[in-house]
Amino acid sequence: MSDEVTPDRRMLEALVCPLTQAPLTYDAETQELISKPAKLAFPIRGGIPVMLIDEARRLE
Repeated sequence: MSDEVTPDRRMLEALVCPLTQAPLTYDAETQELISKPAKLAFPIRGGIPVMLIDEARRLE
């Protein structure tokens, strides 16, 4: 059994990037929400998206 909590799909569809207001893409493998325009990956911890720019991982 996995400790990973699956986030609610409807909640994820309602979220946008806090920096660009662009739609986000859910990456189930890394448990992140990806903002392609901002080149940031926002973590999902315990099924809850952490939408803080300071907590986001920069994408190359």
